[in-house]
Amino acid sequence: MRVFRALIFVAVFGVAFLVIVAYTLSFSALPQPGRLETGIATHFKHWSISRAARSGPPEPSADESSAAAGQMAYGSDCSSCHGLDGRTPSNFGHSMYPRVPDLGSPGVQEWSNAELFWIIKNGIRHSGMPGFARIHTDDTIWDLVHYVRSIPSQSQSNP
Repeated sequence: MRVFRALIFVAVFGVAFLVIVAYTLSFSALPQPGRLETGIATHFKHWSISRAARSGPPEPSADESSAAAGQMAYGSDCSSCHGLDGRTPSNFGHSMYPRVPDLGSPGVQEWSNAELFWIIKNGIRHSGMPGFARIHTDDTIWDLVHYVRSIPSQSQSNP
C-alpha cells in the first residue's frame, strides 16, 4: 500500500511539475535564453559537431585565392545573416535564435577547420544555419572555411 501511495505522489508531483514548466516555458526566439539553456545547448552542439567532423574530407591547402573565392561565396550566401563584414550580424541575424555569431569571435574561431567545414556543409538543425551541401561543392565550402579564418576579431579590426 505504501508503494502505491508513493507512486501516486510521484505521478501527481510529476504532472504538477510538467504543468508549471509548460506554462513558464517559452518557444519564442525573441528573448535572450537563460544561462542553463545556453550552456546545455552549446555543450551538446560542440560534442556533436566535433564527433561528426572527424569523418570529413581532407582539407586542401589554404591560400589567398581560396579565401578570395570564399569571400565571393560568402557575399552571396552568408552575408544576409552574418553581415557584410562577418562580424556585424544583420537585423535578420539578430532576430534568430540562437543569435547569429560574429564570425571573428573566439567562439567561432575556436572551431577546427574540419568542424567549420562540417557546420557550413551540413548546417545546424533548429538554429537557422542552413547546410550548403546541395548548393556548393566541397571545394567551395573549404574556400568559405578559409575566408572565415581570415575574418579578424573586433579587437584586431579596432586597434
